[in-house]
Amino acid sequence: MRNHLLLRTGGALIAMSAALAATSALAQTAPAPPAPPAADAPAPGEIIVTATKRSESLQSVPISVSAIGGDTLSKSRTTSVDDLTSKVANLQMTGIVGDNTPIFSLRGVSMSDYSLNQSSPVATYYDEVYKGNFAFLGVAMYDLERVEVLRGPQGTLYGKNTTGGAVNIISHDATLGETNGYFNLGYGNYNRVDMSGALNVAVAPNLAFRIAGTFSHADGWFKNVLPGYPDLGETREFALRGTIHWEPTDRLKLVLRGSVSEQTPHNYGIYAQNADQSRVDGLDRYHIASNVATRRIARTQSVALTANYELTDALTLTSITSYDHGTLFFTEDTDGRGDKFLEIPYGDRASQFAQDLRLTSNTHGPFDFIFGLYYAREKVFNSNSFQIMNDVASGGDLNGDGVVNHLDCQLSGGLAGCKIENHFDQVKKSYAAYTDVKFKLTDRFTLRGGLRFTHDTGVQSNFESNVYGADDVFVQTNIPLTGARYSTDNLSGKIGFDYKLADGNLFYASVSRGYRAPSFNAQAFFDPSEVSVAKAEKVTSYEIGAKTRWFDRRVTLNLAAFYYDYRNQQFINVNPSTGAQDLFNIPKSRIFGGEAELTARIADWFQLHAGAGALSTKILQGTVSGVDVVGHKLANAPSFTFNVGPDLTLARGSFGTISVHPSLAYQSSQYFEVINEPILKQKGYALLDAHVDYESANGHFTASGWVKNAAQQFYFTSRVDLLAGFGFIYNHIGNPRTYGVTLGYKF
Repeated sequence: MRNHLLLRTGGALIAMSAALAATSALAQTAPAPPAPPAADAPAPGEIIVTATKRSESLQSVPISVSAIGGDTLSKSRTTSVDDLTSKVANLQMTGIVGDNTPIFSLRGVSMSDYSLNQSSPVATYYDEVYKGNFAFLGVAMYDLERVEVLRGPQGTLYGKNTTGGAVNIISHDATLGETNGYFNLGYGNYNRVDMSGALNVAVAPNLAFRIAGTFSHADGWFKNVLPGYPDLGETREFALRGTIHWEPTDRLKLVLRGSVSEQTPHNYGIYAQNADQSRVDGLDRYHIASNVATRRIARTQSVALTANYELTDALTLTSITSYDHGTLFFTEDTDGRGDKFLEIPYGDRASQFAQDLRLTSNTHGPFDFIFGLYYAREKVFNSNSFQIMNDVASGGDLNGDGVVNHLDCQLSGGLAGCKIENHFDQVKKSYAAYTDVKFKLTDRFTLRGGLRFTHDTGVQSNFESNVYGADDVFVQTNIPLTGARYSTDNLSGKIGFDYKLADGNLFYASVSRGYRAPSFNAQAFFDPSEVSVAKAEKVTSYEIGAKTRWFDRRVTLNLAAFYYDYRNQQFINVNPSTGAQDLFNIPKSRIFGGEAELTARIADWFQLHAGAGALSTKILQGTVSGVDVVGHKLANAPSFTFNVGPDLTLARGSFGTISVHPSLAYQSSQYFEVINEPILKQKGYALLDAHVDYESANGHFTASGWVKNAAQQFYFTSRVDLLAGFGFIYNHIGNPRTYGVTLGYKF
């Protein structure tokens, strides 16, 4: 009942819908009904995507892809990549690493590892630049043109091969011949202040630059009951992006982007529970006792040059050269208590150079191709520390002298009263050649295919784990200097076809294989045998789908169904008795399911957007902590997800436009681990957001009121069983209700 009532209420964000107003004005002044559109032409409001590395209507792309426009992202306050999960069917995330650094799961393919040296099987791209390491995932969701989410293995079109899919974040380019901009200012609960804006300047007919930025600051919502210690769950971030667009000749286009970002909030809080699901600290849901006062430090710097040169009218050479540097340091108060029972500092410093070079044909004939070469070098320094019972209150004073130091650590055999620290260097290199081709047998029937050869190497060096007392006095070495390495080759590909009806509806089928390179264990602390390499991960996907439009193109319905043969999923297992963490592979699983996405222009004042996803996952072969997990479900794979969002224009006239946009996202129950412990199961839940928008008739002024998680839904974003070794269940929880207002001006 509460959700039903809230669904009819508003709340919201920035409304920038001048295009909608212009379309409406043109319709009112048109002297006669327009001619029927061509079957291939985009429908009103339809997004043009580059998922296939060509600019095409979403309905012409024979793959399962969801696209969200920049206006929609801005107005719905999608300011973090975490928020995408409520808008895309079969996309989930775990928040075990903290806000803005999600571990995505797409169609049940996920990374069951929170180590900062790892790369997700669901790749994230910013303006076609692959961001593999967590340290590169800074503040990205501002001044965007759109976001595209591609489901299924990628490799024949993308420089970096992945097994799960890709999240493409595309920022606004600098626009030639235009000088314009906007500025937004907002205020919300928890004393939240938001500022964002952009300025586009035409310097010359062939030269323009754009500068965009964002700033957000909010008090923590996880209220700390310890006197003198900060509240957790803060927002404290800024980002700046500069873009130069230069076309020195009719055939050459250069786009140079540079960006910086910084996040310095007090960190997330751990919601620790006893076996009976009660709080360890006895507090209510949004209060915590945390004795860690250090800030989370995440800084990124990146630069990328994209060059497009038309060799001929039918051939374009594209080069994307990029460099990224990032740091991520934070201390997790893992025990969720006010003493120093268990705390884990994490450190990650990474740099990456990448070069993507591809040749694209556009012959307007039956045969076209893309051929590319890719190189990337990623260098990482990683450090971790287990700090166990480091004060008297936690029981670390084993010898009873009133202090906790190296003597207690020696007495415990290198556990209680200790800091167990590891560190290592890691260098990964990837070389690839990839191709994607299409051949039109008839005007309606097209064959498609592609191949990718990948050579990956990795070196983990200077790995060492030492034990120190709580007073930082050296006690012992658990793992002397060692290392690991891998070198692997892979050939993967895709083959399929699509058939287009006379009315433009498209049907397709494909078989593709994705590959994820081997990875190193960052969580080795106690024994040299823990320094290991997980084997390469592979997915073979069988997919059919349809892109359809109905009722004079007012209704768009896209459908997809798939079956995955999932081999060697890389998996980190936490032993609940000792806390030791091993990296290994689950040999074989299967996944099948599908998605449906609907857009309906029911009336000029009413549009509806909805999506649904279904999943069935099962492990076919595997053992974890001595438990046979055959028949168990995969982690982060709810059986059903659903989202719906009507857009209603309440009034339009000389005063401007008023509209309301509620949205509801639901996901069924899921596990966060593969042993499928009932105590760790997340029940199904729904999140309700809404925004009410005003836009002036001339499109210059906007005002919005917004609310997120309006029903104050309580839910977990990750869970780990540490009962046997440490006496508690480790949990992250989702954000509570937030709301505010935003004013905007466009010029």
